[in-house]
Amino acid sequence: MEFNALTKLFDLLEEYPDLESQIINIAPPFKNLKNPVLRRTVGKLATLERVAQIGGLNTDDFVNTLRQRVGLPPLEEATKTKISFHTDEPDWIKKNPEVEIDGSEMLDRGEHPVGLINKLMKDFKNGQVILLSTNFEPLPLIDAMEKQNYKVHIKKADNSDTSYLTFITK
Repeated sequence: MEFNALTKLFDLLEEYPDLESQIINIAPPFKNLKNPVLRRTVGKLATLERVAQIGGLNTDDFVNTLRQRVGLPPLEEATKTKISFHTDEPDWIKKNPEVEIDGSEMLDRGEHPVGLINKLMKDFKNGQVILLSTNFEPLPLIDAMEKQNYKVHIKKADNSDTSYLTFITK
């Protein structure tokens, strides 16, 4: 299998299951890959580029390290996708959230927050907000919410380098 920055994590691990422990060592936020539910859900959404970003890694270096570990030559330049970052805080995140979800705790129990969020959003009115807290930047979840035309804003929790607050609304 040939792979690059746009390869889905699930597909990579299906072909090269031994890379799981190496990915976890390189990007510790992905320790939850050992959970089969998380692997199926996040793995099918997350590209290697997203994994590198969540782990705070250079995408090219990350992909080429994995390629080297399975005996493939390095890529000259990994394919990049555009990512939009929110620089200003929108007014709607300043409302009290209707629901607060501890995403890290859910993942530790083997559950993925995307199902709960989707269920809640069906009954939410425009302007109601969900606050998801995680110990990593949940980029695949953000992508899934934005594809459903929900508004999403993420920021680091105050005084923390490892806690993220993700606000979701209609």
